[in-house]
Amino acid sequence: MTALIDYNAGNVFSVMAAFRRLGEEIVLTDDARTILAADRVVFPGVGYASSAMQEIKKRGLEDIIRQVKKPFLGICLGMQLLCSHSEEGHTEMLSILPADVRLFDKGVCKKIPQIGWNRVYGASCPLFEGIEDGSWFFFDHSYYVPLAGCTAAKAEYYGFEYSAAIANDNFFGVQFHPEKSGSAGERLLANFLKLEV
Repeated sequence: MTALIDYNAGNVFSVMAAFRRLGEEIVLTDDARTILAADRVVFPGVGYASSAMQEIKKRGLEDIIRQVKKPFLGICLGMQLLCSHSEEGHTEMLSILPADVRLFDKGVCKKIPQIGWNRVYGASCPLFEGIEDGSWFFFDHSYYVPLAGCTAAKAEYYGFEYSAAIANDNFFGVQFHPEKSGSAGERLLANFLKLEV
């Protein structure tokens, strides 16, 4: 069973539908025992970092998330929340992954947010097994994680490279939306369901 963390951050039903298409039992929950007992945990997110962190604290989820030992996948904002700090509202995050979150440079990136399909390349983690280098995934974001030691795949926007995926121990994150990314996204979610840590 997969637990999908409920913290009122939107986009949960399309994520749940994507896992159900793969035959996975998935439960939307903010219950600590359910999250910690799950075979794996998914942390989706759409919206603002500051309000998301307020809701996470309100529900007492900070320490619960840090205690998860099973495969854990953060999606979009869920990936960013695993980092240390965000320029969005100067927000202190969960500090599970050693990276910060920054706003795209308006002097370089002519269109912010980045909305649409982009290539992902240079993958170095099992989430991308069987996915061709340079495959297309769907992105929708204004903030990004710079390249760092936890970078597990890269993307480029107006010539600017950033982390399309990050990984550290059992924690994985993707900046794109696999549930909206066609066959490549479906393969990534299927790979997540096979992960052993």
